[in-house]
Amino acid sequence: MERRHFLTASSLAAAASSAASAAPAGRLKQSVCRWCYGKIPVDDFAAACARIGIQAIDLLPKQDWPVALKHGLTLTCVPGPASIADGLTRKENHPAIEEKFKVMVADAATAKAHSIILMSGNRRGMGDEEGAANCVIGLNRIKKYAEDKGILIVLELLNSKVDHKDYMCDKSAWGVRVVKEVNSPMVKLLYDIYHMQIMEGDVIRTIRENHQWFGHYHTGGNPGRNEIDDTQELYYPAIARAIADTGYQGYFAHEFVPKRDPLTSLAEAVKICTV
Repeated sequence: MERRHFLTASSLAAAASSAASAAPAGRLKQSVCRWCYGKIPVDDFAAACARIGIQAIDLLPKQDWPVALKHGLTLTCVPGPASIADGLTRKENHPAIEEKFKVMVADAATAKAHSIILMSGNRRGMGDEEGAANCVIGLNRIKKYAEDKGILIVLELLNSKVDHKDYMCDKSAWGVRVVKEVNSPMVKLLYDIYHMQIMEGDVIRTIRENHQWFGHYHTGGNPGRNEIDDTQELYYPAIARAIADTGYQGYFAHEFVPKRDPLTSLAEAVKICTV
């Protein structure tokens, strides 16, 4: 083993081990988005997550699933068949989405994944009413595959103000309307706290009033999608407590881009959200 790699791996293990010793058990099952830690080798990252108290990994490429499973981690929000820009709002996309979804959800079930992510797609001049109707049609085409496999579909709420211009599913009320109409226990929303703080705020009230339609959560500091500590405007201990108080049994995933040592920041986030 090269000395540089040995030191890197040793540092990761030491940081994770130190953090894990101080992390109490909480009411939320915490996950983390892989893309935010892409510079850390996936095996090192998965091992560190397990030590810190993370129970799952979001958005992990299929080729890396065996690594997460080896470390006892659940696969959450595995990649789905639609891109952010080209999703369910366009009926012409539905046949290809359905064909890809059949394969992807079967693979997810084999790996005992918890959920698979889907996107509404962009407006491109389409009105909200038409877009919502098209998303309902598209989700109704594929929901039976998810129900049969026991895999949760989560339609992600994203902001269209800063990060994803023109994205359709950018308000909680719009997303809730869609999943209500689909009316399946295996089709819910991914409530991204960072994105919805940008679009509408009022995070805790929204969670309390709509939690039955939320199947997954993402964190992130605002502004900037960085650490969820006292450098930003959201107070995550209260948000995490509000989610836990609803009786939520799903996963709560960290999706912030650390400015500091990544595993130190992740360990702190786990502690902040342990309620």
